[in-house]
Amino acid sequence: MRHHSFQFVAGVYDCAMGRNKTKRNKFWRPKGRPISPQARLEMESLLKNETPQRELLIEFLHLIQDQYGCLRKAHLLALAEWMNLAPVEVYEVATFYHHFDVLEDDEQNPATLTVRVCDSISCMLAGAEKLIEELENSSLPDRVRIQRVPCVGRCDTAPVAVVGQQPVSCASPQRIEQVIEEKQHSCPDLPAALETYIKEGGYDFYRACLAGEHSTEDIIQTLADANLRGLGGAGFPVGRKWQILSQQSKPRWIAVNIDEGEPGTFKDRHELEQQPHALLEGLLIAAWAIESTQCVLYVRDEYPAILASLKTEIEALREWAEFPLPELQIRRGAGAYICGEESAMLESIEGKRGLPRQRPPYIAEQGLYGLPTLEHNAETLMWVPEILRNGVDWYQSYGAHGRSGLRRYSLSGRVNNPGVYLAPAGTTVRELIEDYAGGMLEGHEFYGYLPGGASGGILPATLGDEPLDFDTLQKHGCFIGSAAVIVFSRHDRARDIALNAMQFFAHESCGQCTPCRVGTVRASEIMQQAVWPGEELETLCCVMEDASICGLGQAAPNPLRCVVKYFSHEVSDA
Repeated sequence: MRHHSFQFVAGVYDCAMGRNKTKRNKFWRPKGRPISPQARLEMESLLKNETPQRELLIEFLHLIQDQYGCLRKAHLLALAEWMNLAPVEVYEVATFYHHFDVLEDDEQNPATLTVRVCDSISCMLAGAEKLIEELENSSLPDRVRIQRVPCVGRCDTAPVAVVGQQPVSCASPQRIEQVIEEKQHSCPDLPAALETYIKEGGYDFYRACLAGEHSTEDIIQTLADANLRGLGGAGFPVGRKWQILSQQSKPRWIAVNIDEGEPGTFKDRHELEQQPHALLEGLLIAAWAIESTQCVLYVRDEYPAILASLKTEIEALREWAEFPLPELQIRRGAGAYICGEESAMLESIEGKRGLPRQRPPYIAEQGLYGLPTLEHNAETLMWVPEILRNGVDWYQSYGAHGRSGLRRYSLSGRVNNPGVYLAPAGTTVRELIEDYAGGMLEGHEFYGYLPGGASGGILPATLGDEPLDFDTLQKHGCFIGSAAVIVFSRHDRARDIALNAMQFFAHESCGQCTPCRVGTVRASEIMQQAVWPGEELETLCCVMEDASICGLGQAAPNPLRCVVKYFSHEVSDA
């Protein structure tokens, strides 16, 4: 029932029936759960400086959990009343996102500290299962919760644990216990970056745009000639996307996707830790080019340092800039891989569950709040000022094996030096291993790799000389996606890696469509059998691929099919 409606509805009913309110049955109570006066006071105190906007629901849930360490039902009811929402609208959002700890019993005490341990592919290869077992059997303080989580975007330092908000690289029980004892639970601060960026010529091109030295048409054509494509996974041409948006009705929005949740991907985090203003200038140029005055950055909740840094740097930019800026908003994700899908991200920004939308219409036509929306990931926008400053010839002078341009590869797994490597587009995985990562780990022989994270498929070492770029791997049943390259050796089994990926998809499915919701779970069950029934699995793959609403369900069969095709000796009875 809506805010302040209990008394109103009762009063209307009494007047209509000609009754005196004071003679109401003493046992009468409004329907639904009663709202705790204490919870109401706590919400009023916590949110006293906020306005009850529907799109800020997730932000308010974060405020409550940050304050109280959990979400109690009493607080959710009080929040619903304050926001003039039905309790179900608040509850369905709170329970959708993994990072919200909704207590079933308000008398239950929440964990005083949560230790999240990543169990996705790179961390699995580095011993995450053993780490989790040791932690569960260790003598950690009472009410310290050990929680398995999917990729946290730090695959280069696997296995990874996060104590509170403090990441622990190359984690061991001893290192985690030390962080707990020293009470180092907050995220690290990143250094100020604006002054350095300005000294290197930062924002000069944007100011030249404002001064009329460049035209929108020339900039869009430059990006098209450079063949810059979206680097979050889909690879849609940037120039073409800007051209489409510039033809839509006004007002127009820009949404920046900093929710890189694909297992094996960490390049956006790495680059934003180095220089967030490369992203911000690219965003400002995009806003100028498509005449947008509203921009929102959706930041992964696993990146608290990036979140804090962006807030600080945007405020510093506002104070320094003597030129107009569009409105720059920041939204905090809540642990949902599905929100990497562009329309699901927009739903989350609007304060809803991250359910992908049916298309058409596409978000370029009806996106955020029903308005035309340009969506890009962080790395894509970082390349915009770089290409515009240096020119098309500079960018296309790079490239390998018939490809052109540059790419940042997130490289992890059984290599000596995992990390983010800037390399010519079309570089092969064998070249990444030998020329950039210092070779395979001692005692490990190259056996296979994932070229595009969990959803990009799995290829054998015999295909290690294929160029890694858009449109080069489809013939093998794979794609490069966000260029999350995970290398494994003969110490590993491709079937175990594919199972890990499928279990990840099952965990992260939004549940909106049956092919994905049921298909990923059923595939995970079948893939645990010693021998895989090929015909049954292929039928399941076809259903998921053809009938799923979004890319999660459509791409989930890729690793499974690759194992059957390239590593059949691991799953057959031959």
